[in-house]
Amino acid sequence: MIAQMASGVPKRLAVLVSGAGTNLQALLDGDDLGGAVTVVVSDRSGAAGLERARRAGIEAVAVEPAGYADRASWEGALVSAVAAGAPDLVVLAGFLRILSRRFVDRWPVLNVHPSLLPAFPGAHAVDDALAYGVKVTGATVHFVDEQVDHGPIVAQRVVEVRPGDDAGTLHDRIQRAEHEVLPACVRLFCSGRLTVDGRHVRIAE
Repeated sequence: MIAQMASGVPKRLAVLVSGAGTNLQALLDGDDLGGAVTVVVSDRSGAAGLERARRAGIEAVAVEPAGYADRASWEGALVSAVAAGAPDLVVLAGFLRILSRRFVDRWPVLNVHPSLLPAFPGAHAVDDALAYGVKVTGATVHFVDEQVDHGPIVAQRVVEVRPGDDAGTLHDRIQRAEHEVLPACVRLFCSGRLTVDGRHVRIAE
């Protein structure tokens, strides 16, 4: 069992992004998170999320895999970049790479995923939901383990699949749900209200 203990000290957050960083922006715009983003790290130097961080006065670092001899070397550099922010929590806000046990055992890590897990894990969740013909999908925030989109679920938001939806229209609505549920879950973590027991995440009142 892992319990999050509340304290009066604001939590330090490291955020990992691969793209536009709209979920990062939702965190930056969030009220009373109980924590502050201390570093933003991306696997892509051109990620717009890095510029969002710079505009907010937050350290922004690119750690591109192409600059390293192998995955282990790259992840070592990633760990160093994240550790520089001394985070209490790492948030994957549209980070498109799988992290090893080495990483996820070092810090608690939250991820936001564009489906109602365990349905439609992986990189093509929106397309997969449309292809399957489901009537609802949504957004899931979960703790991260070494498997893909697998760790204990903190919260989910349901999004209706409408007639005529394509990947773009559905993804837009899922993103709006993500922008609500991710800050809410970070707030719960920072307030010490989450307890993880196996696959179950319990939220204290």
